[in-house]
Amino acid sequence: MILQGPAAQRHLRNQTFLCDLAIAGGGLAGVCCAITAARQGVKVVLAQDRPVLGGNGSSEVRLWVLGATSHMGNNNRWAREAGVVNEILEENLWRNREGNPIIFDTILLEKVVCEPNITLLLNTAVMEVEKNGEDRIGSFSAFCSQNQTMYRVQAPLFCDASGDGILGFLAGAAFRMGAESKEEFGELFAPDQAFGELLGHSIYFYSKDAGRPVRYVAPSFALKDITQIPRYRDFAPHLGGCRLWWIEYGGRLDTVHDTEQIKWELWKVAYGVWDYIKNSGSFADVDNLTLEWMGTIPGKRESRRFEGDYMLSQQDVIEQRRHEDDVSFGGWSVDLHPADGIYSPLHGCTQWHARGIFPIPYRCLYSRNIANLFLAGRIISASHVAFGSTRVMATCAYSAQAVGVAAKLCQREKLLPAQVAMPPHIGQLQLELMRIGQHIPGLKLHDPLNLAHSAKISASSELEISQLPDDGPTLSLDAARAQMLPLASGPAPAVSFIVDAAEACQVRLELRVSERLGGFTPDRLLASKTVNLSAGQGQSVIADFAVQIDQPGYAWYCISANAQARVHCTQRRMTGVLQVRRSSTQRPSENIGVETYDFWLPQRRPDGHNLAITVSPPLKPFAAANVLNGLERPTDAPNAWAAPADNATLTLQWEQPQTIGRIKLVFDNDWDHPMESVLMGHPEDAAPFCVKRFCVRDAGGAVVTGCEDNHQTRREFTFTEPLRTDQLDIQLLQTRGDAPAALFAVGVFEK
Repeated sequence: MILQGPAAQRHLRNQTFLCDLAIAGGGLAGVCCAITAARQGVKVVLAQDRPVLGGNGSSEVRLWVLGATSHMGNNNRWAREAGVVNEILEENLWRNREGNPIIFDTILLEKVVCEPNITLLLNTAVMEVEKNGEDRIGSFSAFCSQNQTMYRVQAPLFCDASGDGILGFLAGAAFRMGAESKEEFGELFAPDQAFGELLGHSIYFYSKDAGRPVRYVAPSFALKDITQIPRYRDFAPHLGGCRLWWIEYGGRLDTVHDTEQIKWELWKVAYGVWDYIKNSGSFADVDNLTLEWMGTIPGKRESRRFEGDYMLSQQDVIEQRRHEDDVSFGGWSVDLHPADGIYSPLHGCTQWHARGIFPIPYRCLYSRNIANLFLAGRIISASHVAFGSTRVMATCAYSAQAVGVAAKLCQREKLLPAQVAMPPHIGQLQLELMRIGQHIPGLKLHDPLNLAHSAKISASSELEISQLPDDGPTLSLDAARAQMLPLASGPAPAVSFIVDAAEACQVRLELRVSERLGGFTPDRLLASKTVNLSAGQGQSVIADFAVQIDQPGYAWYCISANAQARVHCTQRRMTGVLQVRRSSTQRPSENIGVETYDFWLPQRRPDGHNLAITVSPPLKPFAAANVLNGLERPTDAPNAWAAPADNATLTLQWEQPQTIGRIKLVFDNDWDHPMESVLMGHPEDAAPFCVKRFCVRDAGGAVVTGCEDNHQTRREFTFTEPLRTDQLDIQLLQTRGDAPAALFAVGVFEK
């Protein structure tokens, strides 16, 4: 028993932590930064002001994680972010393909607490900063409301991943809020004059069928007059969660200090919307619906943006400009919203897409005036227009991973963040990032420590594309469709399709490529011809063009829209090969600096079949040597070794025995799949391309490592006792579906 008499004053318990990197904010950016840094040997303290991790992706808000893949709704093929954020999404798909946000919480928590180099402080809000001089943070103080403890976290390096930038704000880091004028960065989509209007907050709710009638009595604060919402007729009983993103408010307020006021207005609207759905009489079949969950904190979009040594602009996004210090990429649209949100008569957002993913330079990821402060998440150095794209969670997390590795370089080389931007350190940062799987547009990994580069590589077989059998469904040519194929330089091969026609008609065949090397917009027409069809099924049409392909890359063999015709498909799927459909055309208004172009989109599995085709001469894009070409996803080629059957073997032979301490293998878990984290269910828990069973054998045939139930892209194996051998056989025994086994990369290291 503890007895304490009266006291004039008491103080909170105090506890001090010393670490290498102190991170404020445990959203997806803070989580991925912390894990990445910890795996580099950096001691991390991660302070999160909520009881769970994930920020807008947590069960408290329930927004799905997205980035460059954009729901497969643009021309960014094979664009899912890599590294830790990909590892998290893959694990969530494996355990939680139904999209339960509570399960996603547990995955994030598990990933963090399993790292011995991370100290996690939940329910802990940063309150004060102590500085060591004008431009250095020495420590921050943070209060945990659950244990009434004040923490002091001291470190040489800090990262603000808090969303609102509390650490940078208290430290005096330069920041801005609101939109810049056209003049400042030459952005045509920016307003003529700078203004303070922002993107607002949103709040979500879920409903469910209770199986019996459920009465709903709205709280007194609920919105009574639904017609105050100009778009109220767009509400429907089947909408819920992220699909109600446009229940948005606060863009004309201070989105930091007025957040509580904004939340109450969003509750007023959301409970009023549910009252309208349940009690207005405007909807049938709602008697059994009940309100299952209502968000208790709003999902924030925009507040402070901090200034680095470079500010990303609209031109960087739309033109996909490259920089010497690129470390990350984005690919979401420039997605800006009316400041009045739910009360605006305008559509809830204006989205303009670039033709492809855009690189993000390292100079956006640290403060220009606080020397030891990294920036991560939505507060990175970007204009308001560019922020419209960089603000989404997977993009935030991906750039934050670069911060995690940069922190290691700073620690090892005794550098400040800005010094890493200079040669030779920036090259080392890019190398270290690619070593852990970070895809950086325009760069390839050549790791001098990879012993595989000195090996002779051979394979039991190499997949060719000669025929995709006619064993799948038929698809209506309600829109133009195209089979994407990787072509080498030289004469274009002939490709034949199988078509049914309800009556005599014509279809147009085209061969297209992208104007931009590595792009996935078929905007350059190389050749075309018109083919007459008679009424009947199973007609072969041949796209044979006397065309030279100037440089290797993807080509689109297109068959035009005709409502009277259907094209045959195959069940066969393979790495780096897709069928796409001409969906729509982006038509921006004049003079806003955005391009007009067509969207050619794939469908999600179980749909999204390739077309049944015959290719002459056969394509040979899956050479064994691809595993050392420095690319771990399809870009301008599949970049993988693939074999036509299970039990495929890749062999590495050295002239002399090697001492091997670690092996890395990179498989195909479909970089085109967005793997949305919550709400959207998925038909599979791993991609059909993913290798399920594999093993690695030494020169004597003994199995040295392997897996019987793999579901991940990257697998690394460290040997307790180093292996000594002059040969490794990597056997791919079974995939998750009927796709041929494929392997993007092999790493063999002494340690």
